[in-house]
Amino acid sequence: MSRLFVSTPVAAACGLFLAASAAFTTPAHAADDASLKQLRQQIDEMRQQYESRLRDLEKRLGDAEQQARQARDQQAQAAATAAPASQPDAYANNTPSAPASSAGGGFNPSVAVILSGTYANIKRDPATWKLNGFATGDGEIGPGEKGFNLGESEITLAANIDPWWYGALTASFNAENEVEVEEAFIQTTALSDGVKIKAGRFFSAIGYLNEQHAHTWDFVDAPLAYQAFLGGQLGQDGVQAKWLLPTDQFIEVGAELGRGANYPGTDTGRNGAGASAVFAHIGGDVGDSNSWRAGLSHLWTKATDRAWDDDTVGAGSFTGNSRLWVVDGVWKWAPNGNGKVTNFKLQGEYFRRAEKGDAVYGLDPDDSSVTGTSAAYRSAQSGWYLQGVYQFMPTWRVGLRYDQLDTGSVKFDGVNLAPDYNPRRTSVMLDWSLSEFSRWRLQLNDDRTRDGQSDPQIFLQYQMSLGAHGAHSY
Repeated sequence: MSRLFVSTPVAAACGLFLAASAAFTTPAHAADDASLKQLRQQIDEMRQQYESRLRDLEKRLGDAEQQARQARDQQAQAAATAAPASQPDAYANNTPSAPASSAGGGFNPSVAVILSGTYANIKRDPATWKLNGFATGDGEIGPGEKGFNLGESEITLAANIDPWWYGALTASFNAENEVEVEEAFIQTTALSDGVKIKAGRFFSAIGYLNEQHAHTWDFVDAPLAYQAFLGGQLGQDGVQAKWLLPTDQFIEVGAELGRGANYPGTDTGRNGAGASAVFAHIGGDVGDSNSWRAGLSHLWTKATDRAWDDDTVGAGSFTGNSRLWVVDGVWKWAPNGNGKVTNFKLQGEYFRRAEKGDAVYGLDPDDSSVTGTSAAYRSAQSGWYLQGVYQFMPTWRVGLRYDQLDTGSVKFDGVNLAPDYNPRRTSVMLDWSLSEFSRWRLQLNDDRTRDGQSDPQIFLQYQMSLGAHGAHSY
């Protein structure tokens, strides 16, 4: 009896406890499920907002990258036309094809001025200077006049025209108070896939040195190969297209169509192009301290009654086709890519020209009654130069250059009249730049372009840069 009496209350209490627990547990579980569902909804909303913001940021990043590419294209244009005197830091702007941007607007173009002057001490009469065995053009060839000379000073106006176009004009002034339009062109800024189109007057992109303005050269004068085969520097009136391939390796290809009025061609008076050129450049880095660029170019042009005056065959003229191949290469070194204190540049180009057509030789410039002799003409000549420039202190550089030409084969009616002597020259220079806007240069030439004659030459040059200038090309 007593055992049953005790068990019954205990069981009843246990039953009441379980019932109460069940009553309170059911609402608690329901509340937990509602909270979890609400949390999941909030997380889903946050995820959607995050993904939306992420897409917006990615779009803004893409727009910014496109604007940066356009800005680089604009920068790549202006340095080819408005570059300052070569900076003491020769390695500072070693990105291939990086012309300077124009800070000016459509009604307020940037203005860049280069002031240049030269003192020349030349042993022989510059008027008698010739490249022995080469029929050269009437361009800026030879050592120039004795004594003090203005040199080539320039003024460049450049600006973005609208979102699609950039324009630049460069005029040069010489010691004879003559003004020449070196470049006057427009160029696209918004084409995709690394394509740029240029139209107007511009320096051809063949070779390495030709596209650069004279104040960016490392020596006072152009290499002999440029003087012999391009009359100093080739300018085109026409259109140019360049394509920078979308690869990790720097690869650029391009083509030009021009009027062809400048040496080695002549103004033929025809419709259409009188000259065409194709070129390709490739480059890259080797470690942190070295970079390089190499190129191959081909120029075709036509000449009509192109005059010459050569010691071997006398005065004459040439009518026919002229083809020129150029191989160029540049190697730059700077410790860890920083050339502020010290750097080195090795540069060289090889030229080979072949011409075929008809020639008249034996003319007398002072006697028009002398008709000369007409004959089939065929020639193959070449030339090259190699130079090195070493910056051994932040503002001081020293350079050495060697030029040589090969008279090759010059056949009139099958008879080779090319002389055995090959013109050559050795140049040494030392320059000092207080800043990137000023440079003083001393250069010594041992000129042996005339058969058996040495012509020691001393040049002292200054170059001053005023106004807005951008980075130089590689």
